[in-house]
Amino acid sequence: MLYVSQAQLVDRYGNKMLLDLTDRATPRSNVIDAAVVTRAITDAGALIDGYLAGRYQLPLVSIPALLLPVASAIAIYFLHGQMTTEKIRLDYQDAVKTLSSIAAGSVRLDVAGTEPAANSSSGNPQTNNPARPVQNGPIGGFI
Repeated sequence: MLYVSQAQLVDRYGNKMLLDLTDRATPRSNVIDAAVVTRAITDAGALIDGYLAGRYQLPLVSIPALLLPVASAIAIYFLHGQMTTEKIRLDYQDAVKTLSSIAAGSVRLDVAGTEPAANSSSGNPQTNNPARPVQNGPIGGFI
């Protein structure tokens, strides 16, 4: 699922940053390469879905506001590749921590009706074997 758009990345980080990160043509075309941005956005969505899948039914009905900065930080980190700055790396790490908190249940998304029902077991192991009668006397048949 896509949690951020190219326009939202431009709004958050500026046209110049996206142009610098995606215009890989020689000579430069001075145009943001939408395919490169889409690949980073898709990869960020896949990472987010991986964290959410254990707790929420995907795709989400709506995108919670909390996921926009998370998706943005991850996508920009992916666009930077090996030339990331300390700020971009820290933002990415914070985004992954937020996703970990969502996956653990300490942070909840405001998405009505999408969280799977809690398991009603008491935490004890459950079996489907019928009770076996206890017999007095020796058990035979096996050595």
